[in-house]
Amino acid sequence: MLIFVLMIHTMKCKKVDFMNKIFSIALIALLGVIGNSCIKNKSNYRIAEVDNPVYLANTEFQLFEDLTSSKFGHLIKKYRLDTVVQGESDEFKRMLLLRHWIKSVIRIEDHSDHYSGNGYAEGILDAALQGEGFHCAHFMRVQNAVMNAFGYVTRVIGAGPGVKGGPDGNHGIDEIWSNKYCKWFLSDAKYNHHFEKDGIPLSALEVREEYLKNKVADVVLVKGKDRTPIEFDPEFGFSKERFAQTYTWIKWYKYGNRHTIYPEKYNNAIMIYEDDYFRNNIYYRDGKPVSQEALDWFIHIKDIKAFEWTPNVLDVVAKVNGQTLNVHISSETPNFKEYQMKENINGQWRKIDNNLSLKLSNDKHVYFFRSVNLANVAGPESKVVVIK
Repeated sequence: MLIFVLMIHTMKCKKVDFMNKIFSIALIALLGVIGNSCIKNKSNYRIAEVDNPVYLANTEFQLFEDLTSSKFGHLIKKYRLDTVVQGESDEFKRMLLLRHWIKSVIRIEDHSDHYSGNGYAEGILDAALQGEGFHCAHFMRVQNAVMNAFGYVTRVIGAGPGVKGGPDGNHGIDEIWSNKYCKWFLSDAKYNHHFEKDGIPLSALEVREEYLKNKVADVVLVKGKDRTPIEFDPEFGFSKERFAQTYTWIKWYKYGNRHTIYPEKYNNAIMIYEDDYFRNNIYYRDGKPVSQEALDWFIHIKDIKAFEWTPNVLDVVAKVNGQTLNVHISSETPNFKEYQMKENINGQWRKIDNNLSLKLSNDKHVYFFRSVNLANVAGPESKVVVIK
């Protein structure tokens, strides 16, 4: 500011002697040097737009399975579950192999005067290996325990068609979070199948949407570890449409730690999605409309994003500051172990803090970030690209 004032003062003088002219020229030259220096020091880096997984916060689901519990390691060792997935590195294929194993071990018996196992995964499996049969809720509990033993996040749900004078009942199943597809998908261990659209596995709500839209005309029902497409399952006598109708009325259990805390009583709080269909239709169970008292007992959720929340997905905030990239990472990763980063596609993953500063020197920098849980299962990758 002082230099600027002196220059203006010099220019305003009516009589400028030779020394003042020299001084003015020197000042202008000095300003030019300073200006060029500022331009050189100014950062030309910017963060490029990339297609990262969308982070959605968890607002409703609570108390996930605790992988530090010895029950999960015991489950794997006792039933040699590591041999079921041996040699398979693809996460989704591992899930299907585990589900296929459950179906191969447990025989279906929908109506029995007595079920052994006391509703616990290990007890159910022990009885099943002795030839006893079980219904859908037992398959649901076993799948929940087995998937969590390998570090896969699950949630337990119940569903039914709820049709007056039509199909009835309630079906117990699980939804599993797929890091590969970055979404929840419905996994039915009893029938060893799930639904897909354009090769992408669907969640329970997505199946419901497709059923209400056009009776799942655009959806494929796939069975077994090989994802074999079927329109009709002769083993059970149900069509794809009839299976999908089951998800007209869906209930999610709020608390997900049932295997960890067994045999303690777990909280059975249930959530439902209160959309237009729910408000404008009547839910039938056992041939009768479900009472308003029962409906009021459910936790009504109006925001669909509550069911679409994204475990293991990162919320990455990156900002360029001169020659430095400042990064803040957060996530909702059940059984969180650490965050990891690598530079460039062929870089090596390394442990990092959730706040870090990275020096920029090249024309382009590509950073990858992910979360890892206690079972060493890595979440979906997020990328930050910095270019000049």
